Amino acid sequence: MSHSNSPLSNYKMTVSYDGQNFFGWQRHGNKPTVQYALEEAVEQAFNVHVPVQGSGRTDRGAHALGQVANLQLPIGLEPEAAKKKLNDFLPAEVRIVEMSSTSPDFHACNSAIAKRYRYVIWNDHKLPADRHGRVWYIKEPLDLEAMKDACSIFVGEHDFSSFATRPNFKQKVTRRTVTEAVLTHNLPTITFEITADGFLYKMVRNIVRAIVKVGEGRYTRDKLRHILESKDRKASPGTAPASGLYLDRVFYAEDTVGEASREETPK
Repeated sequence: MSHSNSPLSNYKMTVSYDGQNFFGWQRHGNKPTVQYALEEAVEQAFNVHVPVQGSGRTDRGAHALGQVANLQLPIGLEPEAAKKKLNDFLPAEVRIVEMSSTSPDFHACNSAIAKRYRYVIWNDHKLPADRHGRVWYIKEPLDLEAMKDACSIFVGEHDFSSFATRPNFKQKVTRRTVTEAVLTHNLPTITFEITADGFLYKMVRNIVRAIVKVGEGRYTRDKLRHILESKDRKASPGTAPASGLYLDRVFYAEDTVGEASREETPK
């Protein structure tokens, strides 16, 4: 609820963050979370106490290049000036990269039609200090061609129960449609990108762990297909670290899902 008597209007913002010092996106008491940092910045900048609605949660230690959120701010604010003012109150790890006024019915989560995640692996004998906490560091060589070939198994509509880590609840609907699952490399960097109409809890990190098993020579493409079709989490391997995961982009009705625009892999 707002502390201000000013009339409020709906604003949309795109947020990037380095998540390694945060307890994830979602507000969790007074612990450092991205949502908490944004809401505190809004209160300091505009003297309003309002919820910041994200497109979805990201895990503790995971990052974002294109998280989207919406919030209510005093009507008539110039978006570019509001963005600059909020960034002045935010920690350096969190940046608002775009901001605009939007329709009253826009909701960052409910209006989303798809998301794209990026997962970054550093595959070398040594990890540079500036990559710590921002990649999955794997020393051993991987079979990149086998990993690339395995990605297509996940494209299409499937029941992804085998790749859903369930916390204290079970997802009622576990079918999702993946429109893109692609692995590229420019060693020592390996990048996996996946776009879907939705994701189950830790689904991307679980898929990445399975694909790396193929790269290690411990799984085959057929083994992955069997795991997917089994709809059994116990048949699947563990979970890749949060450190390599980036929420790359959230798509809405006005966007073209899967369009070619790509930022460089974060450095």
